Order: sequence, then structure tokens, then C-alpha cells
Amino acid sequence: MNKLVEIKDLLPALVELRRDFHRHPELGFKEHRTAARVADELRALGLEVTTGVGGTGVVGVLRNGSSDRAVGLRADMDALPIVEATGLPYASQTPGVFHGCGHDGHTTMLLGTARHLARTKRFDGTVIFIFQPAEEGLGGGKAMVEDGLFERFPMNEVYALHNWPDLPAGTAATMPGPFMAAADVLEISVKGKGGHAAMPHETPDAILAASQLVAALHTLVSRRIHPADSAVLSISTISGGMTNNVLPGRVDLTGTVRTFDPAVQARIEQSIRSVAAGIGIATETTIDVEYRRGYPPTVNDPTCAEWMLEAAGVAGLKAELATKPSFGAEDFSYLLEHCPGAYLWLGQGRTDDEPPLHHASYDFNDDVIGDGIAVFTKIVEGRLSASD
Repeated sequence: MNKLVEIKDLLPALVELRRDFHRHPELGFKEHRTAARVADELRALGLEVTTGVGGTGVVGVLRNGSSDRAVGLRADMDALPIVEATGLPYASQTPGVFHGCGHDGHTTMLLGTARHLARTKRFDGTVIFIFQPAEEGLGGGKAMVEDGLFERFPMNEVYALHNWPDLPAGTAATMPGPFMAAADVLEISVKGKGGHAAMPHETPDAILAASQLVAALHTLVSRRIHPADSAVLSISTISGGMTNNVLPGRVDLTGTVRTFDPAVQARIEQSIRSVAAGIGIATETTIDVEYRRGYPPTVNDPTCAEWMLEAAGVAGLKAELATKPSFGAEDFSYLLEHCPGAYLWLGQGRTDDEPPLHHASYDFNDDVIGDGIAVFTKIVEGRLSASD
């Protein structure tokens, strides 16, 4: 059946709901209005609703039939600290906060799925709707897991999707195994003594040491990591000094490391520390390295990834096997560490110059709300088939 036939009557109201979420964005762990609206919508459908899971998370449970199998579907709710530049009539009314990643659309698609499944009930088992807070760097997925998500709401599999401007609307892609990268945070301080810029022989030069360190770190992936493995190391900020004739006593650097393999992740961390120590000795500076493990890699269960791609095809989308993973990170990874499941990119591109995610002019494409609902619906109907 065409992906829009059964749900087209739901779409106008869902578009308005999505734009309401867009007007009222909330940052991670502050999604109080959004969570309350989600909970009210789920209660109106007759679902069992639990709020406050992992902070501001909401879980809705829909049961039908006699099977003890359960499938989880997850959407993220938080916005970004960005000043919106879309000029849309439904633009953010909260200064400096903006749904620049489409989580307003994700929340809407999952609510639309709940509306559709609550009225059709062509499944045998339990559907668990997971509305997660704080995906944007704050680990809301981890918070929900630590708050007993899987113990309180047992499920056999869990699925999520993300709108993807790089893919045309009407397409979907995923792959088995690592699909999104681990994201680690690097903070380095280089300490010299400080002194007159005209007398550099009298003080260890923190700027020179920092410069050597940046150059050396950017060779680690090509010289310390096997060519068949994938990794990214980027130094993204460097700060130090106030005027032209003073050598600063301290220079600070920050960066990110992205990997898919824990062994590669460990190798890069060890290499960063050894290179920093060596340059510190050579330049007579003190170099302190703080390496913080962030989101783990998002690793799709092969069977679940196959099922998700099949569901996208049954839903009427052009379903493609992704050719390579993304170095972007996603805290759905925490859920996949505890339960088999898969993550999918849902095409939303309208033009060749579509603004990317996290861009101030980005806006979720309302035309793909039905695509997301159709994919989620087909996952549930396939995995909780009433004929099994």
C-alpha cells in the first residue's frame, strides 16, 4: 500500500504540531513543555504513560493481542543553542534556541505513529514509544538507560531514525554494524613561563609548543592508525596570548576524536598522550591532556538493520544500503549497547543546496512526516506480526 494512503488524514494536524514544537524549542533536560505535550498526546490515545524517565523523558506503552514480544521506537526532543535564521512564520520564539537538527520532526513522526497504530492495531504485542531528552551532547539516552529504561519497559528490539538532508526525500538508508561514530572530547593545556616576545630565549614558548603539537596530532591518524581503519582527529580551537610583544604563559587547545572501533579509539588516546609528553620535553613546557570518552559508536544489529531497510521498502521508500558510515555521533548508541536494534537515515532533501543539519537556516521537511510514520509502522507490523 502507498505509504501515505492510510495516514494522509493525520498529516495536516501533525504539520501544525511539528511547527508548534518548532516555535517552542527547548534545550537538553529542559524539554518540560515538549514532554508535557507529548505525554498529553499519548494519554489521549489511551496509552500507558510514564514521565520523568532520565530527567525529562517520556515513555508510552501501547498493547494489543497476547504476544509477549515488544518493540521500542525512539525519537529525540531537544533543540540546539543556535540563533535561527530561517525567517519562517513559525520560527523559534525562544531567543538563541532553535530546532536546527529536526528533533521537532522526529517527535512529531513518533507521535503520528502512535496515533496511527492506536487506531489500526495490526500487531500482536507491545509497542514502546520512547521520547528521549538531551541528545545534543548531554547523553539523554544514557540517562534513560541508567534510569532503568530496559528494566521498566522490557523490549526485544529498538529502532530510531534521523532526517538526512543529504538524501533526497523519499529515500532511506542504513547498514549493519558501525553506522555513526564515537565522539570523544580533547582538551589540552600547554604551559610555559611567559615573558617578553623579544627575548624568547628566556622563556619556554607555549605558542611554539602548541603549534608543534597541532601539527603532530594531525598526523596521528595517517601514521599511527592502520590504513584500513577509519578515524578523525581535529583540533578545533586554540587560544593564548593578548598582545603582540608578550609570550603567553599558557595556550589552550580543544578538539574532537571520532572512531568506530574501541581498539582504534584507545590507540589514538595513547598516541595523543605520548606525542604531547614528547613535545613537552623538547620545548620545556608542561602539557596536560584531558581526553574524555563521549558517545560510543552507534552499532546496528545486522538482522535489525536488514529488517529496518525492508520496512522502509515496504513503506514505499527507495531503501538503500548505505555505502559508508557517518563520523557524526548519536546517543541512540547507548540504547543499542543494551538492546538489539537499528538506526536509519530518512531522506529529506528538497534541493541540491539543502541547508545541512545544525545550520541556522535549516528546517525540517514536513513532506517526510508521512515517510517516518510509514517506516515505523511497517517495523511494528513486521516484527509484531499478528499472523506469527
